[in-house]
Amino acid sequence: MKLVKAIVGANWGDEGKGKITDVFAAESDFVIRFQGGSNAGHTIINSYGKFALHQIPSGVFHGHITNIIGNGVALNADNLEKEVNELVERKVPRPKLYVSERTQLVMPYHILFDKYEEERLAGKSFGSTKSGIAPFYSDKYAKIGFQVSELYDESYLKEKLKTVLELKNVILEHLYHKPTLSFDEVWEQLLKWRDILEPYRTNVFSLLSNAVKEDKNILLEGQLGSLKDTDFGIYPMVTSSSTLAGFGAVGAGIPPWAIKEIVAVTKAYSSAVGAGEFVSEIFGETGDELRRRGGDGGEYGATTGRPRRMGWFDCVATRYGCIAQGATNVAITCLDVLSYLDEIPVCVAYELDGKESRDFPVTCELGKAKPVLQKLKGWGTDIRGIKSYEDLPANARAYVEFIEEQIGYRIGIVSNGPGRDDIIYRR
Repeated sequence: MKLVKAIVGANWGDEGKGKITDVFAAESDFVIRFQGGSNAGHTIINSYGKFALHQIPSGVFHGHITNIIGNGVALNADNLEKEVNELVERKVPRPKLYVSERTQLVMPYHILFDKYEEERLAGKSFGSTKSGIAPFYSDKYAKIGFQVSELYDESYLKEKLKTVLELKNVILEHLYHKPTLSFDEVWEQLLKWRDILEPYRTNVFSLLSNAVKEDKNILLEGQLGSLKDTDFGIYPMVTSSSTLAGFGAVGAGIPPWAIKEIVAVTKAYSSAVGAGEFVSEIFGETGDELRRRGGDGGEYGATTGRPRRMGWFDCVATRYGCIAQGATNVAITCLDVLSYLDEIPVCVAYELDGKESRDFPVTCELGKAKPVLQKLKGWGTDIRGIKSYEDLPANARAYVEFIEEQIGYRIGIVSNGPGRDDIIYRR
């Protein structure tokens, strides 16, 4: 029996999951996005060029793949149409793409409420991307969200929309002191989305149920990382959905027992977008230099363009993230970025209340933690283009193996450049 494989983040997101998914997609039949929305992006560089994907799965560059947006996703229909059109305009063949009829929609007022709430909170805001994600998931679990399937039952949809807008307009008028919503305007938007989604909507649950029975290769693609998970992340500075591989069964609609391989992705250093505790963060010229050299063209959010916060590799956070994900394998990305450094600090423990700890604390304690750093020797030479782990400089291998020992999980994949082929497998 073939196994379902999940590609997920071990940290704050921005770990390079898009590239790893793109690589593994080549041997997959299905690639599924199972949570999150257009609030984060996956950067992929391949023969077609450089792309930032936000909602559509990273398997869209392979013609043999069925790409699925699962029921756990916060779907922005306008952004979906825009992303697909951009791919086609850049000579990528139109992807085979399905959207679960159970997927729920990011409504126009979700984006407004996200923006208004950040304004209201001012200096105490959550650093939202203002994509409507938190209001979306709030409505989903308050049972006033809109599933894709509901777009195709006009009488039901009209009555539901009237009821929901009554509630939203009370909040807009009396809490945010903003203009109320017009039923006709929102209704027209929903009709537009009905037409956009018609070619993609299907019974994904049945499709994947059959795929599992037929031993198809299925790849689950996660968004963000362990430390942004609603339950196990740095709450409340987290996303509004579960970022863990365990949620893949729910967000895609497959049996939990089918997920057997979980690749947790981490960078060779740390980076994060948005607010929240970040123990190994570095500032000043040191952080600026790492940001300039990072990724491909610098470390900036794929969705927001915001400069990412930079830090040294955090063994404490990564070990915790791998445990939370249930990792069976670890991929480390951007090792080539560190080639300019003579010595490389690594956070091996936290100092908390005068004591060293290798356990990741809850958020209220995390804010008091200080990084305990250990410095390793750099390798001082460009490592892009190397295909064999044994051909890496000794100090580069020592860096990987030191991290592997600290986190307690085998690092089976090393990425040494931004391209699809810049990858090394450790046997």
